[in-house]
Amino acid sequence: MQEQTPSGAMSPSDEKTWSILAHVSVLVAPIGALIIWLVFKDRSPKVTFHALQALWYQIAWIVIAYSVLSSILSLVVIGIFMFFLLPLIALVPVVHACYGAYKISQGEDFRYPYIADRIDGGQQRVV
Repeated sequence: MQEQTPSGAMSPSDEKTWSILAHVSVLVAPIGALIIWLVFKDRSPKVTFHALQALWYQIAWIVIAYSVLSSILSLVVIGIFMFFLLPLIALVPVVHACYGAYKISQGEDFRYPYIADRIDGGQQRVV
């Protein structure tokens, strides 16, 4: 059962938990961060920020790394080597997202470079 403050806002522990889950959702796909954002967008600015951040980070990796970067590498490096490089490329966002989840679990704010600034208009967030 989720704790709620009298005003209907989420408790800090619930915010932390859902923020962590938004980043770890990289393990399932962007759909995990999207669902978290849709469910909590009106209840917590912190969870909204972290879910959107995770969602756009995952989408950026799918578009940039998996399509553009793999196309370029398959032209530069003989295509057969992409079978070895693509799993390594796929580990980067997983490791980065898990690091973000760890930082949030430690009570620190975590911001993906460039993406976080686009989401909150360049304003620094205070945890």
